[in-house]
Formats: sequence, C-alpha cells, structure tokens
Amino acid sequence: MHVRVTRSVAADVEAAWAVLSDVEHWPSWTRSMSSIRLDGGLEVGAVATIRQPRVVPTAWRVVEVEPGRSFAWENDLAGIHTVAHHEVEAAAAGTSTLTLTLDQTGTLAGPMRLLTGRMTRRYLDMEADGLAAAAAAR
Repeated sequence: MHVRVTRSVAADVEAAWAVLSDVEHWPSWTRSMSSIRLDGGLEVGAVATIRQPRVVPTAWRVVEVEPGRSFAWENDLAGIHTVAHHEVEAAAAGTSTLTLTLDQTGTLAGPMRLLTGRMTRRYLDMEADGLAAAAAAR
C-alpha cells in the first residue's frame, strides 16, 4: 500500500517544521492520534509509542531525520513493514508544502490494504489538515 497526501500550509517552513517535529503534541491538533510518547528527542533510533483510535498501540522507530525538513519512522507488525515519511518544503513567500507518505510492504500488506486502506487515507488526511491549521495558527 502506498498513500501520499500533500497540503499547502499558510505558514513558512520553520513554523510548519516546529509543529511537525513536536510529535508528542500531535494529538492536540489531529483526532487520528490519541497519544504519542517519544523516548528521547526526534533523532535516529528514538522510539515513539503511538496510540490511535481503532489501531493497536504501535512502536515506531525513527530511521531518518533531516532537521528543519523531514523525518521518517518505521514499524514491523504481523508481517507488514510500514514506513511513514513526513516532509515540509518552502513554497511561495511565507508558505510551505507538507507531504505525508505511508508505504506498507510484506506478505500481509495486500490484505491489510483491503481492511484498513480507507481508514489509513482518512487518518493521513486528518493529520495533514490538522498540521496545516496548527502551523497557520502559530
């Protein structure tokens, strides 16, 4: 499964990154997250435990960070390898572009797409919309 959402953000890339990289506060601006606990800072090797409505609590390992621009985390659960990538880029003066992608591979990725594909897309849309609104409000 591959899902990608992009939003224009009415805030500069620094403001958008400040919201995006403060992962423990995501539940304050998106209903797709119940809680996030990050062990340590947003750095390679850190683990975030994420609780979402209708999803088992999941540990995500940070695998890539480009400060001020992007990060990715991954998990392996029941035959499915999932990578979520989060990126902000400068756009026109004072604005930025947010791109969220989620890729799932493995023996159970196909059946999982059939079971949860619509919910996954809905959650990514909620996260993108929430981040865009939170960054614009800064």
